[in-house]
Amino acid sequence: MSTISKASPRAPSSDTGVSYRDVGALTRRYLGEIPIYVISLTLMSFCIGLLMTYGISPSLGGALVNSQLFLMFVLILLCYDSTVQIVRHRPKSPISFLRERYFAKPLWREIAAGLPLIAIAILVLPFFSKMKSAIPLFQDYVWDQAFIDWDRALFFGNDPWQVLQPVLGFPIVTAFLALLYHLWFLLLYPGVLFFVFARIDSRVRRQFFLTYVLSWLLIGGLMATLLASVGPCFVGPMLGNSTFDAQMAYLYAANEEVPIMVLSVQEMLLERYANADSGLGSGITAMPSMHCAIAFLYWIAVRRVSSKWGAFFGVFFFITWISSVHLAYHYAVDGLVSLLAVAAIWWASQRIIAAWDRFLEARAQADLRTNTVPAE
Repeated sequence: MSTISKASPRAPSSDTGVSYRDVGALTRRYLGEIPIYVISLTLMSFCIGLLMTYGISPSLGGALVNSQLFLMFVLILLCYDSTVQIVRHRPKSPISFLRERYFAKPLWREIAAGLPLIAIAILVLPFFSKMKSAIPLFQDYVWDQAFIDWDRALFFGNDPWQVLQPVLGFPIVTAFLALLYHLWFLLLYPGVLFFVFARIDSRVRRQFFLTYVLSWLLIGGLMATLLASVGPCFVGPMLGNSTFDAQMAYLYAANEEVPIMVLSVQEMLLERYANADSGLGSGITAMPSMHCAIAFLYWIAVRRVSSKWGAFFGVFFFITWISSVHLAYHYAVDGLVSLLAVAAIWWASQRIIAAWDRFLEARAQADLRTNTVPAE
């Protein structure tokens, strides 16, 4: 069996840069992620064309802000990791130690491997915000009363927040749930960075990202438009519906005792809606709940990486769901529909990735047969 000699000019020395093995690993990763790139960019291109027919042009402002947020969390994680490593190893020269750790070729290979997915994550959130802000162009907010009725049917004639109120209706509890509801924001940045760069099963990584992107575009975009609703906290000021005035009165009364973080955000969203602002984090929609959708996605994905952390995210999803109702952002059925939709997308993503892998394997086998030279 012949081998390539170490002296062969095709085998680069250790100091000549990226090796052929590095290029091969990057190529395999990029090829495996092609369904994510193609589906994401196709759907975003279609929706951009749709928005442009209504005179809404895409801009890079939201993507720039989102990239800055990702960079901020990268720097935070870098500071944390460097501190932990120095304390753990106690090197004689911390600067040399950190230089060797963070400028080693394997690290840069891993960074290069994750750049396409990071680029998609940077684009999808501001794109979602623009689509969310454009919902009134395509559909009036006409579904709220239906979802109120659905909630009451599930809770035996009661509004869900009233059922939860004896347990959660204490200012300190409400303030704590509001804090956790805001910490969900971490799933979009450190959480995404984990799935980009962690050494986990490639199939889990790709299935997570395809589900993540499709959840924002199909659940947060298409379904949110077809089922346009504003949610309990906004039906009063936007639709003149007084159903949840008592709930909002409780939240503002609790805010007098302990700051309830969500109230200032709700007021900001109303102001941006009035000013037709479509920037990052703008737009109003209740059904389905993207808070619940992303929290549920993390539960079904993380439990394939770690059973303990999977249990943690299962609890986090449940708290996010009940918090979304208690804090007047969502109807209970918003979370239920999100759960079912994410489960369906996760199932479909698994099959798309598996089919793509079979295609790549078949191509590799065909190339191997084609390039095999019979013995003479």
